[in-house]
Formats: sequence, structure tokens, C-alpha cells
Amino acid sequence: MSSLGNLRDLYQQVILERYKKPRHRGKTDPVDRHQRGHNPSCGDTIELTVQLSPTGDRIEDVKFEGEGCAIAMASADLMAEAMRGRTVEEAFQMVQRFQTMMQGKDEFPSELRKLNVMQGVSQFPVRIKCATLTWHTLKAALEASPDSQMKGFVSNEENG
Repeated sequence: MSSLGNLRDLYQQVILERYKKPRHRGKTDPVDRHQRGHNPSCGDTIELTVQLSPTGDRIEDVKFEGEGCAIAMASADLMAEAMRGRTVEEAFQMVQRFQTMMQGKDEFPSELRKLNVMQGVSQFPVRIKCATLTWHTLKAALEASPDSQMKGFVSNEENG
């Protein structure tokens, strides 16, 4: 049992480290996609900007700004890092996999294992929305065409 405890400690350390010292805070330059996400129940608010390749099918960079709990902010930072260089198609698959992981049914392969630190959150249903907010927001940003960028917030309350 102790190894599981150690693993949980490691997960918490990574989440706290990303919360205190995020590596992907700010705005992309240029901003090809812009989307805000919000969790009314806990007040997490995230603003994502995405820089796409000239062809528009690959993510060059993702940055975030916003306020929220450690889980929401750490998830945003880890997601932003994992998405760099991915195709839009891969990004959608990763969003789906993250949601499945939050249901306790999946995890990421070894080259993306940093994302698995969020796995522990699946044991706390009330916190799952915190972890998935940034992923829902990215999906909405990528689904929107540049000229129809939604001005409002994406909320993931109804499908948490």
C-alpha cells in the first residue's frame, strides 16, 4: 500500500508545483483561437489562447490565463504542454482520453505519462470538473472557426 501512497504524494507534488509555477501562462502570439471556460460551482475561470500552424491543422502553442484551484490550473498547464506540436485531430483524441481517464477507465501512454498525474482526481468526483475544464475549453476553441469565436464562456457543468 505504501507505494500507492508515495504515488499519490508524487501526484500532489506535481499538481502543486504546476499550480505555483506554471510554465504556460500568458497569451500565444499570434492568437489563432481564443476561448474562455468557467465552472460556476467552484469559480474556476480559464482563458485559453491557441497558436496554430499556417495550415491550421497543427497546434504550435497553447497558453492560459485565469483563476482557479490547484487542480484546474495544474491541469491547464499540463494540457498546454502536452498539446504543443499535436495535430488538431490528435488534440481531440487526447481530450477524449482525458475524459475517459477522469472516469477511471484509461490513462495516457508513457510518452504522455505526465498527464497521468491527474488520474488521482478521478477518485474525487466533485473535483473532476476542475481537471476537465481546460480540456473542454480547448475542444471548444478548436471546434470554433476563427470568425465565429464564441464570446461567452464554455461551461462544463452539464457534462462533468
